[in-house]
Amino acid sequence: MKNFNSLGFTLVMATASFMSSLSYAGAEDDPLLSYVAIDQLEKGLESDDPTSFSVQAWIGYDMDKIWLKTSGEHLNSDEQDLEVQALYSHAIAPYWDMQMGLRRDITPSPSRDWLVVGFQGLAPYFFDISGVFFVGEKGQTAIRLGIEQEWLITQKLILTPEFEVNAYGKSDDELNMGSGLTDINAGLRLKYEITRKFAPYIGIDWSKKLGATADIARDDGESVSNTQFIIGVTAWF
Repeated sequence: MKNFNSLGFTLVMATASFMSSLSYAGAEDDPLLSYVAIDQLEKGLESDDPTSFSVQAWIGYDMDKIWLKTSGEHLNSDEQDLEVQALYSHAIAPYWDMQMGLRRDITPSPSRDWLVVGFQGLAPYFFDISGVFFVGEKGQTAIRLGIEQEWLITQKLILTPEFEVNAYGKSDDELNMGSGLTDINAGLRLKYEITRKFAPYIGIDWSKKLGATADIARDDGESVSNTQFIIGVTAWF
């Protein structure tokens, strides 16, 4: 735990020092920029469906940025998830960034702290791809892979298929999580851009628990798959 905290503190201080030095290097051809995006703010149509959100923001220059990412779900005080990430990002190729930093799972209890190393970028045919490797304070490891693509139906009507898969290196009894592949998520969202910066959408979201995680859910009498129809908004500033 002490080594984990020391490593995380060192990483944060190094990032802050590096970004501070960049403020003196900024020039007219590489200005300091910022961006905030509400990627998803949505609610299932059924009364027992959760409210979900995904928000990210960055500040920095063309090659180097500081990112903040947060996502979560809320149904009631006993059923909620909240994750926050603080990352340093460096461009390694056109449209591709390498990222490293810290993640905290605030809920469900008990909270978890992770070191983060990953990448994100735009592949040929405009596939948005991300891959992240997590190392927890108690030696846990996890992998998250995601892919999405926007299909332009008209200038304002856009269909976005999404897919994500998660895996854990070892089981976590406190969170009812088994080792190996834990879950997959797939979604389809149709948005209408009222302006370029704001768009309501409707969609369908499907998730399924896998492997040992699915076995734990079955033993607890829980469903291993879920499908919900959703309505939401997306915006950026």
